[in-house]
Amino acid sequence: MAFILIVDDESKMRHILKIMLSLEGHNVEEAQDGETALAMVREKAYDLVVSDIRMPKMDGFALLDHIQAMEVPCPVIIITAYATIDSAVEAMKRGAVDYITKPLEELHIILTVEKALGVSKILTENRELKEQLNRSIGDADLVCVSKAMEHLLETAQKVAAKADTTVLITGESGTGKEIVARFIHQNSPRAQRRFVTVNCAAITASLVESILFGHERGAFTGADRRKQGFFEYASGGTLFLDEIGDLPLEAQAKLLRALQEKIVQRVGGNEPIEVDVRVVCATNQDLDSLVKQGKFRSDLLYRVDVFPLHIPPLRDRIDAIVPLAEHFMRKFRERLSGRHLLTQGAKRILMDHAWPGNVRELANAVERAVILAGEEPITTEHLSFLRTSTVRTGTAEAWKLPPGGLVLETLERDLIHQAMEMTGNNQSAAARLLGITRSKLRTRVKQLEAFS
Repeated sequence: MAFILIVDDESKMRHILKIMLSLEGHNVEEAQDGETALAMVREKAYDLVVSDIRMPKMDGFALLDHIQAMEVPCPVIIITAYATIDSAVEAMKRGAVDYITKPLEELHIILTVEKALGVSKILTENRELKEQLNRSIGDADLVCVSKAMEHLLETAQKVAAKADTTVLITGESGTGKEIVARFIHQNSPRAQRRFVTVNCAAITASLVESILFGHERGAFTGADRRKQGFFEYASGGTLFLDEIGDLPLEAQAKLLRALQEKIVQRVGGNEPIEVDVRVVCATNQDLDSLVKQGKFRSDLLYRVDVFPLHIPPLRDRIDAIVPLAEHFMRKFRERLSGRHLLTQGAKRILMDHAWPGNVRELANAVERAVILAGEEPITTEHLSFLRTSTVRTGTAEAWKLPPGGLVLETLERDLIHQAMEMTGNNQSAAARLLGITRSKLRTRVKQLEAFS
């Protein structure tokens, strides 16, 4: 169903058009002249305007000009009994999507309207894409509050223009690797197509090939139908492979072929499928080290590391901490009442904290402080939950034992809990944050549960 406005000084003509289009399931409203129609268009979003040319007060051409001058114009069909080639050309020059003449033929009217509504849909999608781009640029401004990030995004914008170049984004967990990947997509020639995210660490080894490349019906137990993989689904757009260091070796070989040949093959299938997709990868691991350990293919590393971008940790961007905190305060203020100003003491606590969870941890801390502060400014008291044992010493972190001592097992349990919170309960990522293996993390959790 579409919202259509009929504009004609002849009530009989408006009535006929309304019946025709209402029977097609559309919501149709009427205006007897251009001035009335313009006021209605300014008050309400219509999917299409169908307007006569010759009308009192304001003719169809003037109405068309006013609509085209709007920030978000809607498609206009010009309709008249005074058909000439000149008026048809004039209507199209001024921005009309189509031009039909009286006497009206019902089938022709319906087909012309459906065609114009297709244009309306495209305009709506373009508007939504622009809004997404603005949101993306807003996110980019968020990570661009330091000189380091400003330089990184300038570089990212250059590679974004190269629609086929593979990009590898490195950085610690929580630094904003996906935001940078989205920034690249939104500033690329592929911006109007899909941006598809795949978390390689969250996929089991047995399913990773099916998820990336798809499968045929009967390829394995439970494959009751053919399924398109993410490479096919993202074709024409950007595929973001997060945590690529966790990809199983067998899948790495097939990923290498997909990147080199732009061809994938579904699990259980024999037919090669061409795909047109830009791949952006991200990792918080040292891929060179994984290559030496035999956990990551060296030829795949060379293929994904075509254009590397490294996001520095928040502790190395001290100039970004307070501006980022203020950004998050403004964001959370929309949902929560209160002034939420930062006192100097609060700023000092934020700048002294080492932020092992980076921007994600900062956002969570600010939201918590905003809730605790209520209507009052945020003070050191509202940030007391930040662990004073993790403080900055130059660019390194130092662990300071409180004067009253501590219970080591309690501290360890608390650090594991923090790591799980920072990584959204992703055990592999939490283990990397703590500098241990996933199996060691699981073992230690069980031991600590036994102590409690």
